[in-house]
Amino acid sequence: MHIETLGHGPDLVLIHGWAMHSGIFAPLTERLSAAFRLHLVDLPGHGRSADREASLDPTAFAREVAAAVPPALWIGWSLGGLVCLEAARLMPGTVRGVCLIAASPRFVVADDWPHAVSADVFRQFAEGLRKDYHRTIDRFLALEAHGSDHAQSELRELKAHVFDRGEPALQVLCEGLGVLEQTDLRGDLPDLRVPSLWIAGRRDRLIPAAAMRWSAQTSPQGRYLETAAGHAPFIAHGDEVAAAIRSFHAEISA
Repeated sequence: MHIETLGHGPDLVLIHGWAMHSGIFAPLTERLSAAFRLHLVDLPGHGRSADREASLDPTAFAREVAAAVPPALWIGWSLGGLVCLEAARLMPGTVRGVCLIAASPRFVVADDWPHAVSADVFRQFAEGLRKDYHRTIDRFLALEAHGSDHAQSELRELKAHVFDRGEPALQVLCEGLGVLEQTDLRGDLPDLRVPSLWIAGRRDRLIPAAAMRWSAQTSPQGRYLETAAGHAPFIAHGDEVAAAIRSFHAEISA
């Protein structure tokens, strides 16, 4: 497992989303590394962890990361948010709090959960990956940037960095889509024993803001922040997201 550590100060663990790598957090590392020690994690099969055959199962990977980092505030974007929630559920003594950026306890719709996308979206992406890998990744990045008030520059940023640490394996990407489709952690939120901050993008086409607002309200120590962004608020709204993380850390430390 590849974890890059940089900066000085209290510990933050950052876990990226599907098809990306920890380098995508550059807008946050630039703003936070002067005050925090950052542990930037590459998911199995992604970035500099690309050669690993470990499962993307959020529970197993949460345990593995927790064994490799000191007690910290965990920050997860999209798929990385599921790993953070599992770590908080299983190891509240190690996870001092969680910050979920454009993440949800359930990514697909259900009869009692309209705040998500259809399961067909993930199945179409899986089918598309097998037919045209690069075009499908481009479609996903466009969906991530859609709705942002800086959509074009955000899409350029995503495209510029998606493969600069190598290409994730097809099998890993398909497994990740399965994790997103099948995981449902809604029932765990009322028992969450650590503070949580849910940072939503008002124009997010993958994770509706309503999903994150509900999650913050359902979590005993939940806070909610809504930005005028799409699925990657930390790119176009880096100052706002970094300030929210600093404030949240100061609050839970006090």
